[in-house]
Amino acid sequence: MAVQGTEAGLRFAVLGPVRAWRDDDELDLGTPLQRSILAMLLLREGRAVTPTEMIDAVWGQDAPPRALGALRTYVSRLRAVLEPDRSPRSRPDLLTSVGKGYALRLPEGTLDLTVFERHIAQADTARRAGRVEEAATLLRGALALSGGEALAGAVGPYAEHQRERLAERRMLAIEALMDLDLQLGRHDQVVSELIVLTADHPLRERLRAQLMLAYYRCGRQADALAVFTETRHALIEELGVDPGPELTALHQRILAADPTLAVPDEPQAAVRPAEQHPAGGDLDPPEADEEELPRPAQLPAAVSDFTGRREVVARLRALLAEAARDDRQEGGMAVAAICGIGGVGKTALAVHVAHAAGDLFPDGQLYVDMRGHGTEQTTPHSALAAFLRALGMPPDIIPERTAERSALYRSLLAERRMLVLLDNARSTEQVSPLLPGAPGCAAIVTSRTKLADLPAARLIDLDVLEPTEALSLFGAVAGTERVAAERAAAMDVVAACGFLPLAVRIVAARLAARPSWTVASLVPRLADERRRLDELKVGTLAVDATFALGYNQLDPAQARAFRLLSLPTGPDISSSAAAALLDRAPVEAEDLLESLVDASLLEAPAPGRYRFHDLLRLFARREAEDSEHPEAREQALARLLDFYLATAKEAHRLGYEGSRVSDGFAVSGSGRAFGSADEAVAWLTVEADALFAVIAQAADTPGRSILPAADLLLAIEPLLESGTHGRELERHARQVIAAAGRDGDRHSEVRARYILGRVLFGMDRLRDAEEQFAAALDLAEASGERIVLGETLNALAVVAGRQRRHHEALAHFDAAMRVYRDMDAPAGEALVLSYSVRDHLGLGRADDAIAAAERGLAIFTEIGSGAGTARARYHLGIVLSKVGRLNEAVHHHAECLAFFRASNQHVWEQRVCCRLAETFIAAGRFSDAVRHAEQALTVSRQIGHPYGEALSLAVLGRALAELRDTGRSRECLRRAYDIFARLGTPEAGDLRILLERTQVDQVGT
Repeated sequence: MAVQGTEAGLRFAVLGPVRAWRDDDELDLGTPLQRSILAMLLLREGRAVTPTEMIDAVWGQDAPPRALGALRTYVSRLRAVLEPDRSPRSRPDLLTSVGKGYALRLPEGTLDLTVFERHIAQADTARRAGRVEEAATLLRGALALSGGEALAGAVGPYAEHQRERLAERRMLAIEALMDLDLQLGRHDQVVSELIVLTADHPLRERLRAQLMLAYYRCGRQADALAVFTETRHALIEELGVDPGPELTALHQRILAADPTLAVPDEPQAAVRPAEQHPAGGDLDPPEADEEELPRPAQLPAAVSDFTGRREVVARLRALLAEAARDDRQEGGMAVAAICGIGGVGKTALAVHVAHAAGDLFPDGQLYVDMRGHGTEQTTPHSALAAFLRALGMPPDIIPERTAERSALYRSLLAERRMLVLLDNARSTEQVSPLLPGAPGCAAIVTSRTKLADLPAARLIDLDVLEPTEALSLFGAVAGTERVAAERAAAMDVVAACGFLPLAVRIVAARLAARPSWTVASLVPRLADERRRLDELKVGTLAVDATFALGYNQLDPAQARAFRLLSLPTGPDISSSAAAALLDRAPVEAEDLLESLVDASLLEAPAPGRYRFHDLLRLFARREAEDSEHPEAREQALARLLDFYLATAKEAHRLGYEGSRVSDGFAVSGSGRAFGSADEAVAWLTVEADALFAVIAQAADTPGRSILPAADLLLAIEPLLESGTHGRELERHARQVIAAAGRDGDRHSEVRARYILGRVLFGMDRLRDAEEQFAAALDLAEASGERIVLGETLNALAVVAGRQRRHHEALAHFDAAMRVYRDMDAPAGEALVLSYSVRDHLGLGRADDAIAAAERGLAIFTEIGSGAGTARARYHLGIVLSKVGRLNEAVHHHAECLAFFRASNQHVWEQRVCCRLAETFIAAGRFSDAVRHAEQALTVSRQIGHPYGEALSLAVLGRALAELRDTGRSRECLRRAYDIFARLGTPEAGDLRILLERTQVDQVGT
């Protein structure tokens, strides 16, 4: 049946075949594909549809190569059909273009589906108001619009999906009409219709229940019971399940001849929907109908000093407001699942939001503590009994079975607006029977476990407070004036609490109870990590007791993983490193880690990375000390160090291709593999904090061999090239030196002193660097560390060369060359050749410099060392620029610059940009020189490299001088001089002469 005409005369139908009329004339909609496009536009109700969406909807995976062209043709034809009088040059009014897509703009009431939905909504309103006859009439009008199979004639995946949706929508309307007819006492009239409907839809339990009730009211009890038997057999045979609780309960009531199943005496009277069974029968005895159901208000008292959480409160409020809307016609009941570690404030947040949303749920609030992490959990069975009693059900008629209680509970909440708060849940299975079943109600669930399998739940992973929020909570409990007077100390206190609300509240309560204490007096109490948890107790509140509730729910494997993971002092840990620590296969370890994340005992800040909350780490470490043998703890940390060392060894090998340094590492475990040097160095960068932590932990543990940590320190040497980890490397090198000196371990000390020398050189502390290299040289010769000996001699040569002691530098290079040749280490030889270039130039030996540079490049190229080749090109470019072969110099420097930038070697990037700028000055390309000098300056400042900054400023000043930008030039040269002078480098003298000359030139002009 088509809808009535509109002022435009157009009408459309999708509840049967896809059709259209103008006044009384049916329009030719063309091919099935064209009808399908029209159907999609109609069902989108004026919203734009992109061509991609249309193609996927109509053709799916079988779209032809020219589907877009065909689509445009169909749209053009539809426009001609819908607006035949439109000029080809005028814009269409109905099927319009929106961006790159299309939209069909139609007057209201044009489409049969919108009329159908309007009738359904009006019927629901009438039913709620008790106008049952009017509701039934409106439903019949809606169903009369259906003209057979929906979207008949349309093809494609979209049409098929929508056809199923519309068929289900029609069936729901039929079932609603059957309910109303039964309520109106028309059971004898609907029996025949229900027989046909159940035959067509044998697995729809609601229709079966309606037929059973109709038979029973017609006095045909045996037929009613037979329907149940047939339904049960059909469900078992087709789906392997028994009938649901509502159908089963109706069967039991028919067997018991329940008088409440009789025809209502006044079917037209207003009846509370919550008091009606979905099949039309009363659930409560007649006397219960005369009373208004109670309005429970079971929420715990709100927290008066609730602080912060504005964003999450707003999100929850919006979710609850949407759930409570009267006009919701689709979608289920709203559920918010708040999870987080113990003490993070889940219950306080839920109760605060529930109280604030009281106006949205006028029929009341239900609350139960599920005690999910206690020894005696609240069962759904007992919680349902409590809820039913709160809703006015006499205890003697509450069903015995949990499923029947749940069905009755949902029936009582149907069409009511109630909020249910299920606090401290353990699992989805525990709370599912307690969730309301229809729109209008909402539920908030709190749990330490991430209830990812809770259907349709909005998951909210609650984090600790922001620092300012924690400070506000601290002040609210301890006294705002008291805290404001010692704000810095108060921030130290809440930071020691890890910003965990429970911990902050406890320590604030202790302070409030002791007027003689100051906020500052709490800081040293909380500074001792071994005693911190003992300080976080007051009355019955204790952070460790809260953590213990979650910990005690773990199985043995999870509990041991929880304990061992707390032993490393790094900020986080990767899944592969955790697998080594736990001595588990990677997949098995990841499953354990994720299970701890689900239990809110571990955090996952990024995919594949895990960390503890600070206080949870202390709790886990205490449990480890109590439960794990000291040897087991040592073995776990040794496995982790072995993994890091094995992996870093591979990273060093790839980062310095051809280097023999990593050959001397004592690796006993296995690490991860890398596909390239860039990937290896990226791993070092990501894991840097964890690597430094494991080095420090080994150095601070007396009795443990420091050599693996010293090897690891040397293995992470490639981090120096980024210029971003100098301070950390210096600090940890000094720690290893101290530990090695304590143990008399020369092998470890030589590694640490070599690395420390490299770090100090990178900081332009040349005298300090030379002192460390000299000490390392003595240690390497005494301990027989040949590889480190060669590297140290090479480093001493570079330091001497920087200070223009070129003869001394070349002597060191010669000594290093002999070591490398004795060891058959061609990469070492190539390194010496390349680095000696500047000293040959300093002595005026240009030919020797070119020969050394070219030989170094040839060796690195031959052994396939990408990093070595780039460094050799850098040095070759320097000498070529000095001898006037400028184009060749630019070529080599451009090649190595691309490599250094791709591998994030910022120190080398800055150097090459400087050299390019110098070459462009020599070539007269001053603007290019300025551009590269400015790039070098930016990089040097980003990585905190004063010597590089001074070099960049110096060459920038020279380039600007050539461009006659005298003011900027002199300022750059002056700043460069100041830095060189502070560093005590020879370049300061060069710049002093240049500045004096430019000043004379300015006077002369």
